[in-house]
Amino acid sequence: MKYRRQNNPTEMNMPRNLLLLLLLVIGVGAVCADDKKFSAAEQQQVSIATPGLFERSDAFRIDFSELDEDDYSFPLPVGKAIVVRNNSELQITTKKGDAVKAMFEGDVRLSYKHPRMGNVIVLRHPNGLETVYADNAQNLVHSGDHVKAGQTIAIVGGIGQDCFCSFSVMVDGRRINPETLLEIHSHRLRNVTLKVHKTKEGNIKVATIRHHGKAGANELMAYTDEDPFANTNAVVIELSQIPEGRWAYPLAGAKVISPYGSRRGGRGHSGVDLKTKPNDDVLAAFDGVVTRSERFAAYGNYIEIKHANGFKTVYSHQSKNLVSVGDRVKAGQVIGLTGRTGRATTEHLHFELFCQGKRYDPGRIFDHANHCLKDVKVKVTKGGLTIEK
Repeated sequence: MKYRRQNNPTEMNMPRNLLLLLLLVIGVGAVCADDKKFSAAEQQQVSIATPGLFERSDAFRIDFSELDEDDYSFPLPVGKAIVVRNNSELQITTKKGDAVKAMFEGDVRLSYKHPRMGNVIVLRHPNGLETVYADNAQNLVHSGDHVKAGQTIAIVGGIGQDCFCSFSVMVDGRRINPETLLEIHSHRLRNVTLKVHKTKEGNIKVATIRHHGKAGANELMAYTDEDPFANTNAVVIELSQIPEGRWAYPLAGAKVISPYGSRRGGRGHSGVDLKTKPNDDVLAAFDGVVTRSERFAAYGNYIEIKHANGFKTVYSHQSKNLVSVGDRVKAGQVIGLTGRTGRATTEHLHFELFCQGKRYDPGRIFDHANHCLKDVKVKVTKGGLTIEK
């Protein structure tokens, strides 16, 4: 904070050393005032009840479907997460020096070195949740600081040679299963409303209401291990509603040299062949998880990526694959380089599209002439996909 100097007569007659001492005391007082945002107990205990959380009612809801992209960040966007400690904590592994991000906007309730959890930070959020980031190499925020979603709050640490962040979510000082609100493979928030209820016995119960519709359409191809038909018979996806950054044409600037379907001699063509130049960047069409990356018969170097709602894309003939099985990829990420491995007469990309195990013409959803998604609605059922007009 900047202070504007005023011509105060008292100040003008005050000895310089005394004036500096007074300003120092005022500055320390301001810091102490910020610290008093939380009590001493709140600044020293990781698990502690949130004052006033259930003062007006014994229940509240958090609707995650209403959040914008800037309102949320996965703690380690490039990390790989697993659930540990009886489903109460995520261990997110990454590389040394990575930045730990605040999941939501909020205030730093606690930031200190814990005897068991190492450098730990607890953020209290306006939505009623608290998030915990532990085993940090270095904390970059202090108690009383206000942070934004996605702001760097720590440098990732771990134990020994293992580099990870221990992350958990709390309600009123009790840890809840992070998978209640997070899809840990895609790093996205689940499209749900969280119902939090405090019982007469003082226990916390958490339930979810899953949403469908427009919000779900924005998550079109984000990989998830959930059954898309758990609560519905069909998922309708409006391709024009998919935000930029959630899709990519698999070979930018390419021309079609062999379309999907029949070929000379009666042989069927299982995908579409796209050509630019040798060793050009092959891009992941959507967010997903790599399920195959290997040399495969006539396909040559072959990559298979699984997406949400039963979708799968295939890329082949690469001179080199740049991803491995289990990798989570983002739309537009370079996954390989164009080549002519396998049964190919020229350097190109062979691209295939599947839905619910059935192969479809990629031209159903991609406009090859303009290198974009078509302006259509796709209806997906357990039987496959259809285009709605």
